[in-house]
Amino acid sequence: MIPLYKKADMTPGTHSLSHDRDHHDTKARILEVAERLFMEHGFSATSLRMITGDAKVNLASVNYHFGSKEALIEAVFNRRLAPLNRERVAQLNRMEEEANGEPLTVEQIVDAFVMSASRMGEGHSDTGMVFLRLLGRTFSDPASNVSSILAKQYSDVVVRFKRAMARALPALPEDELVWRMHFMFGTMAYTNAGMDAIQLIASCESANLEDQLSILRRVSKFVVAGLKAPL
Repeated sequence: MIPLYKKADMTPGTHSLSHDRDHHDTKARILEVAERLFMEHGFSATSLRMITGDAKVNLASVNYHFGSKEALIEAVFNRRLAPLNRERVAQLNRMEEEANGEPLTVEQIVDAFVMSASRMGEGHSDTGMVFLRLLGRTFSDPASNVSSILAKQYSDVVVRFKRAMARALPALPEDELVWRMHFMFGTMAYTNAGMDAIQLIASCESANLEDQLSILRRVSKFVVAGLKAPL
């Protein structure tokens, strides 16, 4: 007799794996849309309704995966900034091991911090570039909860890099080192945020044609010169 319906697949775990994959895909889609909208409109101006509309999910999905808008913002940073900062510290650790107790140069320290971001935006990767622009604009966003998220993400990184920089520049007073590292962070943030200023300064569009790696190399040279500037 020909069956009137197809029997469901009863392979153990099949339904569970499919269910888990659907949930993972939904969560990733929400994160990518939220990341882009936060970059375009800022955290305060981006509503959950905007995110669910672009991600084509309902509000229940956001609540299920994240619980709140604040938790979603934190998840956006955890997804990309946490691995980036781990890579920065790992690169610094490798360099210090190879130096056998000798201080690193300013160039090496800046390279470990700045150039680690190049792989995120390599080849004009859309998602990587979106996050770098979001990260750049975040430093000027007044949202207090975002400031606390950044403080949590950068706390260990700042301690490690400040210690290495102090050894590289032993004659530099601590308060001056703090300011110069502040300018280093600010330079990176402003550059990542976009190319608006260079469009005003440049008389041609050639600057906009540079890839992320070339831009970060320029940033590195600029930052190194500032850190090593005489008092």
